[in-house]
Amino acid sequence: MSKIFCFANHKGGTGKSTTTLNTGAGLVRLGKKVLLIDLDPQANLTVMLGIYSRPVKTLYELFSEECRVEETLLSISDKLHLLPSSLDLSGAELEISGEHGRETKLKRLIAPVVNNYDYVLIDAPPSMSLLTINGLVASQKVFIPVQTEFIAFNGLAKFVDIVKKMSPLNPELQIGGVIATRYDNRKVLNRGVVEKIKELFGDKFLNVIIRENVAVAESVASGLDIFSYAPKSYGAEDFSLLVNKIIKL
Repeated sequence: MSKIFCFANHKGGTGKSTTTLNTGAGLVRLGKKVLLIDLDPQANLTVMLGIYSRPVKTLYELFSEECRVEETLLSISDKLHLLPSSLDLSGAELEISGEHGRETKLKRLIAPVVNNYDYVLIDAPPSMSLLTINGLVASQKVFIPVQTEFIAFNGLAKFVDIVKKMSPLNPELQIGGVIATRYDNRKVLNRGVVEKIKELFGDKFLNVIIRENVAVAESVASGLDIFSYAPKSYGAEDFSLLVNKIIKL
């Protein structure tokens, strides 16, 4: 049975898409077959994979039921596939808002293919939108990347509270863990935020810190994951530790 995980936070700039991409790439390195779903209309994950022109069929066409999920899949490599996004996806939210079962639409649409993969990783939009709700309803666990800054931390408890209220729609949904991102050990504030996360979430803090690392930013600009771009970098080391944590869950 496939493991379906959502990476979500209602605040932008937390490294959510980068974390989704490099977690998927790290799982592929361990021999797993992975499907990435770019549920964000900003299409950051799609662009990070080097796809700069709009694919013919995206999640927008899938939500509009103009195609089947099999027609939307893009093969990045033998073991890594993508359901791409586009700016048009923002319109899908309005179009399905009046539908019965609108919160479960993604789950139903991807059902024919999910069991072809060991892992399905969903990159949710940075908002508590209908698209984000679809991502959470389709998932077994949600991972929350949090930038180690006060403002990012300040909204974390509220987001966790919202996730817990999802149980009527998805009783199986669990918080897989909180991931500290964009960390600089030289900053007292960053160190303090990590301690607060540990204090607040206990063992739900995965005890993996994604350090601020120029190689990660460069890999994104190059359309590559960190393991392909700079396998000996701090970024590759941090994401490797994260993947090793996640694969045990």
